[in-house]
Formats: sequence, C-alpha cells, structure tokens
Amino acid sequence: MPNYQYACSACRKRFDVFMSYEQYGTLPVHCPHCKSDNVQRRIGRIRFARSEDSRLEDLADPSKLAGLEDDPKALGSMMREMSSEMGEELGPEFDEVVDRLESGQSPDEIEEALPDLGDDSGGFGGMEAGF
Repeated sequence: MPNYQYACSACRKRFDVFMSYEQYGTLPVHCPHCKSDNVQRRIGRIRFARSEDSRLEDLADPSKLAGLEDDPKALGSMMREMSSEMGEELGPEFDEVVDRLESGQSPDEIEEALPDLGDDSGGFGGMEAGF
C-alpha cells in the first residue's frame, strides 16, 4: 500500500497514512495526534531513475570540472559525489584522500603525507595534482 504524507493544520504535526489506491480520496483522514480532520496532503520528494551513463555524463560536465585543480575542497566533494554515483566502495585509502581534500589539504600535501598510497611504485600511480 502506498504511504501518503499529511500535515495537520490544527496542531502543525506531520504524519503518514498507509492506504490503498482505492481508499485514497474516499477514506477520511484524521490527525493521529489531535484527531482533527483539518489536514492537508503533502507531496514528498520525487525520485526518478537515470541510467548509469546519464549520471556519469552529468558528473563529467566540463562546467563542474572548472577550477578543481585550485580548490581541494571542491575536488574532494566531486570525488565523493562520483564515488556515490558509481555505487562502488573504493576502499579506505580513497576515503582518506577525499577526507583530506575536503579538509583543504592539497593533492601535493596528501602525496607527501601518504607516499605509499596507490600502486607499487608509490604515489598516486603517477597521477599528479589532478589525480
């Protein structure tokens, strides 16, 4: 059964009501807190499905990438968003780098602090400041 969100105009509390599609619009709704029938339906957040290609294409939008090399916090946020969109756990090393970027540490400072991070040759696999 669908979950419908309501707000009571009398006591200002919000609540959910579970009812079937057939019941919606015919079944009277009362506030469970004050029993008032002066309630109004609230529309919840709307979500829509997007393909993985569409999500990754949006993340690679050049306007979102401008200036990242000069802003470690923005770079860290973008990396965290990309990780979230990919839906894969990238490990504690990735989280450590992103946390450091979001705190304002530069990629060069991170590479100095974590010289063994990355591939067997050390560093970030040969990637310089832009990862």
